[in-house]
Order: sequence, then structure tokens, then C-alpha cells
Amino acid sequence: MLASASGGREFPHTGLADGDEVDLGGLTLRALATPGHTHEHIAFELLDDGRVRGVFTGGSLIVGSAARTDLVSPERTEELARAQYHSLQRLAGLDDDVAVWPTHGAGSFCSAPPGTERTSSIGAERATNSLLRAESEDAFVAQLLGSLGTFPPYFLRLGEINRRGPALVRGNGLAALAVDEVAALRQQGAEVIDVRPVPDFAAAHVPGSISIPLRPVFATWLGWLVGEERRLVVVRNPDQDPEEILWQARKIGYDRIAGELEGGLAAWIGAGRATATIPLVEPTEVTTGHGVLDVRQSNEYAAGHLPGARHVELGAIAERRGQAPPGATVVMCGHFERAMGAASLLAREGRRDLSVLVGGPGDWADLGGNELETSG
Repeated sequence: MLASASGGREFPHTGLADGDEVDLGGLTLRALATPGHTHEHIAFELLDDGRVRGVFTGGSLIVGSAARTDLVSPERTEELARAQYHSLQRLAGLDDDVAVWPTHGAGSFCSAPPGTERTSSIGAERATNSLLRAESEDAFVAQLLGSLGTFPPYFLRLGEINRRGPALVRGNGLAALAVDEVAALRQQGAEVIDVRPVPDFAAAHVPGSISIPLRPVFATWLGWLVGEERRLVVVRNPDQDPEEILWQARKIGYDRIAGELEGGLAAWIGAGRATATIPLVEPTEVTTGHGVLDVRQSNEYAAGHLPGARHVELGAIAERRGQAPPGATVVMCGHFERAMGAASLLAREGRRDLSVLVGGPGDWADLGGNELETSG
């Protein structure tokens, strides 16, 4: 384990300071202090025969932008943004042909506005990255901080967890829980997390369960929507990998997993237990007369939304559920995974007049010949 020497880690590792080198047997890694994303951040230059071929920039320079600086604490955000400015200027001094290999890419909440490319070069970034072209440190800070959206609250906990080192968890696999055990756990306050695809959840689900489909960002939304102190019960389909569910949950510190509903939803129905539904609607079925709740991130909403749609980000839906439109409401996002998550949270609070849009605003506009609204 190679890590920044200034990180104060409590597990065995090799601490590296600026300029320290590690022999890889023909290639060399050289630590480059690049504080900003965190106070201790380092990048790694990759040297071949003494020449820098590429740089693993981690959470400093990313394609078209820079990693955000507000994940350590609100009080240090501007300080770290100024450190990020100097780190990026240092990286920009490398040769044009040096490859840029960031940790964070499109879709990561660790990034400022996400792009689509995963790798780049110093020359390309110097020519196109607007943050590298900022006219001053103050202009850089204003631009970077102005681009930051919301992020999952567990991000603020993980730094300290990672510094101490994760706890060791005994056992593998999801324990099988009978229907009566799941019902009892629900009564005791456990959360039922339904990881099945959205159409399956829409057709039938355990009342009060939260829809968080299993996909690469499962951990993000689990950590955003469910408190770490809650015990978890999983409902999955037989073809969904239980080890993937466990891995994603545990990597953000969610270890209180009681198990899974044995036999899945079929067992729940077979035991005579009640189920709930949330219908799906096609884009062509939604008119401007419908109440619409858009739960995408603010920058997505601003780029184009249905006329008159109310906006509450999914991550804030529990606290701001009163801002959802009254009466029959279509919940939407960019596809339908986040929308069903929001609808499931609203339904557990008593809403029974919800449906979820299949697709996003682009589908509504294209299939119906409609115009989207934008906002500043």
C-alpha cells in the first residue's frame, strides 16, 4: 500500500512525500504533491528511463475539469480550492505529450461537472480545460466552486474511515431470511432495499421498500438515501449477484446487512403478504397538464426539463417531499432508476397517486415533438 505520508493512516503502508520514488522493475512511480481534492492528495508520475510518460492525477486534474474540493469539510473548501489551483498549475507544467490518467471520470460525484472522456494529455488539457485557462487564482476558485453540485453525505464520513482502515467483516454471502423474519425486521425498523430492475419493482414490491436497482452506482444511492445506522434487508432476483450487492454496500461502510428475503418476492407473495405497485408511463402519455416531479441533479434540470416540472433532487426528496406536486404526479429522471427511487420514498409516506416516466426529458421531447424548458 502506497499512500501520502501526511495522511496519518493507522494501518500498515508506505508513506510517500513529494518527490519520493518507487521502483516498479523497469518503470518508476514518483509522488507529486497535489493538494486540493484533499489536503494530503498526491499524484503519481510514471517514468520510463527517466522520462515522464504519464501521470496518475487521482483527484486533481481530470478531463476537462478538476476534482471538487468540498468533501473534507465546508470550512476548508475555499482553502483547498486555492491549493487545487496551484496543483493544476504544477501539472500543467509537464510536457504536452504526458498522458493524464485521472481516478475520477464521468458520473463521479467526486468530480466537478462530469465529462465523457476518461483519459487525456497535458497538452490537450492545457488547450481545452477552462479551469487551466482561468486568468487568475480568484477566477479559478470562483469557477470551480460555482460548478459544484450536491454529493452523498457519506462522502464526509469516508475520509476518516479510510484513514483508520476499514473494519474486517466476517462471513460472506447474504443470509437467507424467511418471510416472517423479514416482516419482523421491518417492524424493528430495518430498511427493505429492493435491488431488482425498475419494471419488476413497478409491477410488485414489498410495501415501504426502497427501490435502488443494482448497477454501478448502487452504492452511491444506498449511501445517499439510507442511514448507515439502519439494518438492511435485500430483495433481489435470482440472476443478481449477492456478492456484488455486499461489495458495493460494504465499500461505503454499510455493514449492517441482516440478509435477503429467501425466495425473493415470489416467496413474499406466496405467503399471502400484501404488495404495492407504482405504474410506469410512456413519454407519449405525459402531457403538460400532468404534475411532474423531476429528481435529477440541478445541472441536469437546468439543461432541459418539461415545462412546469417541479424540481427536487433525489438526494433531498426525504426532507423536501412536501415540495412534490399535489395530486397525480409523474416522477422522472434521465432514465427511470432515480425516479423510481424517489417514488418509492414518497409512496412510503402515503402517496398513492404516483407514476414513473420511462425514459427522460429527451424522450418526451423527441417522441412527442415537444419543447423543453431551460433555466440559468
